[in-house]
Amino acid sequence: MLPAEPVWLNQVHGTACLDAAAAVTGAEADAVWTRQRGVVCAVMTADCLPILLCDDAGAVVAAVHAGWRGLAGGVIESAVSAMAAAPERLLAWIGPAIGPTAFEVGEDVRETFTSAAPKSDAAFVAKAGGKFWCDLPRLARERLFALGVRRVTSADLHCQ
Repeated sequence: MLPAEPVWLNQVHGTACLDAAAAVTGAEADAVWTRQRGVVCAVMTADCLPILLCDDAGAVVAAVHAGWRGLAGGVIESAVSAMAAAPERLLAWIGPAIGPTAFEVGEDVRETFTSAAPKSDAAFVAKAGGKFWCDLPRLARERLFALGVRRVTSADLHCQ
């Protein structure tokens, strides 16, 4: 049983991160965080990544909904910033999502990532017809590492 009902967000594939203690149900955001005990952070995902964050003392937690648009826009960066904890003190868990051999994207999506971070190219595998397989969990790990978050684990469960 949860200590309280979660504040359910209106997730829009954006980058906003709200304080769960002050947010209202239906607020537009794709991440939520809190420092208050008994406040429940939650996001819903299908193909997108759920990412859970906390500091090593458990004093601040966050839940992030990260699809490709949110990842490219900076939803992880927004959540880490809102948590106001040193990145080296954070732990991250990347949950199940669409797999790297199931998520097909176009050149526009690949370019969005590789123009900002050339190392992101390794998360894309070329297919016929100018399409690419995209590894969302890898892109999320790269974003977390770039922020200084080094303790990252993953469910390694993918929808194929």
